Amino acid sequence: MQLPKLHYISQGTNPKEHVENIQKACTAGAELVQLRLKDLSPKKVLKAAQEAREITSHFQTRLIINDYYKIAKEVKADGVHLGKNDTCPTVAKKHLGEYYFVGGTANTLQDCETLIAKKVDYIGLGPFRFTKTKDNLSPIVGHNGYLTILEELKTDTPIIAIGGITLNDVSEILETGIYGIAASGEITQDFNNIGHFHQQLQAPSTKEEYWIPNQNG
Repeated sequence: MQLPKLHYISQGTNPKEHVENIQKACTAGAELVQLRLKDLSPKKVLKAAQEAREITSHFQTRLIINDYYKIAKEVKADGVHLGKNDTCPTVAKKHLGEYYFVGGTANTLQDCETLIAKKVDYIGLGPFRFTKTKDNLSPIVGHNGYLTILEELKTDTPIIAIGGITLNDVSEILETGIYGIAASGEITQDFNNIGHFHQQLQAPSTKEEYWIPNQNG
């Protein structure tokens, strides 16, 4: 299994909009989408996840479910992304088995080290800058933060930059040695930006690096 370098984090005012935006992202060439629904009943999340899985399967797009690792397994998604206050990655990995990606959110060097010790398959490190997408935002990491943390870590675990990232930021962020980028608003406002992100990341499917999920945990 490969971990694409561009992650689209779904947006919308309700589950229906999230699913519609996932459809648009897939149509525009997204190789990985994350269904990110907050403050909803598991039943509603499950329904949206089933619909998202149907769409992503059609396009052969990877689907990551935010937080709900049991739902990720139920709909046969490709993995789960866990926030700092969500389930422990070790628990999720044990439930999901070795063929699912388990990603985690980090804000500091220590967060990254903790996640690497728990054998996550990738880390979403941010926020790059202020973003309205998330409540209770962690301190801004920024370009220098990525540079410092990646230099210190020297890890093979893919680090994905996230948090208010625009197309104009990509080349600057890539200079830090970051593996890839997660974007939300920049893509939702214009799904054609997926193609522009791919160009900058030089990561269309033909050129993509391959990443094998960590199978030791």
